[in-house]
Amino acid sequence: MTEFLESFNHWSWWIFALGLFVIELLAPGVFFLWLGLAAAVVGFIVLALPDLGWQTNFVIFAVLGVISAALGRRFWKAKPDDSADPTLNQRGAQYMGQVFTLDTAIENGHGRMKVADGSWLVAGPDLPSGTKVRVIGVEGARLKVESV
Repeated sequence: MTEFLESFNHWSWWIFALGLFVIELLAPGVFFLWLGLAAAVVGFIVLALPDLGWQTNFVIFAVLGVISAALGRRFWKAKPDDSADPTLNQRGAQYMGQVFTLDTAIENGHGRMKVADGSWLVAGPDLPSGTKVRVIGVEGARLKVESV
């Protein structure tokens, strides 16, 4: 086993890095990417300093792996999630500020209205059927409305 580890040269590190990149492509989670980068850097270090022992190479890989994973996590967390449609999976939030007509009267704070091709539960002040209402909030699967 030590013969194998002693024969670990810069090409071995780069192949290992390539393997980690392939794992990242197959199971994306942005973790193996940072380990792959650490392995590639160790490959360059081994190319520049070929007399380092295999133990030192693995310690450098471990240290660089932790550092790159920590920096990568910090970078990935700080990156804002820009989206063309931030309410894409929040159907109720898409209706905020829009005006609709009540299908059924709001009694005791609860009613129903047709929105697009569906029917939504609504919460708000007691209002008769046919009243124009504006969506002012979302509470789970219920739209909060007020009279226009």
